[in-house]
Amino acid sequence: MADELDAHGQPIIRAYNCKQRRDRTLDELLGLAKGMAADGIINQSEAEFLQKWLIKNSDLNATWPVNVINNRINQMLCDGVLDGDEQKELLELLCSFTGQIPVERELENMSCTLPLDTPPPALHFDGMTYCFTGKFVSGTRRDCQEVVIQMGGVVKNTVSRYVDYLVIGVIGSRDWAHTSYGRKIERAVELRQEGKPLAIVSEDHWAQHVYGTEAD
Repeated sequence: MADELDAHGQPIIRAYNCKQRRDRTLDELLGLAKGMAADGIINQSEAEFLQKWLIKNSDLNATWPVNVINNRINQMLCDGVLDGDEQKELLELLCSFTGQIPVERELENMSCTLPLDTPPPALHFDGMTYCFTGKFVSGTRRDCQEVVIQMGGVVKNTVSRYVDYLVIGVIGSRDWAHTSYGRKIERAVELRQEGKPLAIVSEDHWAQHVYGTEAD
């Protein structure tokens, strides 16, 4: 069968065209997210518009970070109402995607990056034990824990010699002993210094492994 030709008489390379379309759609989502987050407020109508856009482009729902945004916004709007807490969560999520910093973020604690393993290690889930600390833009801590369990991992609420990975959320917790880190991070660093192969990773690194970013 002869190759199909494009408008310029060139053979159509479907894999390349698919990647081009994906990149254009992700750029469109990025522009949409930047516009929504620009004023530091996400309202009901904006959230509903974003949800409709995601439905229209549902063929990318398995692609990171579209899958994360889609899952979160569907959870937020499952009752038809975007309440105040959900508005803040959605703003944080979109800002984490665009790289913007919400105005109110200036008043919040950012988590410490000093203890993170460098370079960040490959993450494994089956039979591995995870602990989470901080606040997460990927969802609630319970959401993150459920993801690990579904992937065959084990979740612990405290750091011990039996924990393989400590995942630090992007945003610091107000319950932490210090401004940018808490007791879990302190304990993990101690165990690592004692020679325990416990990895300390960021939420971003964890999300990359969980949601399977496609290689370019």
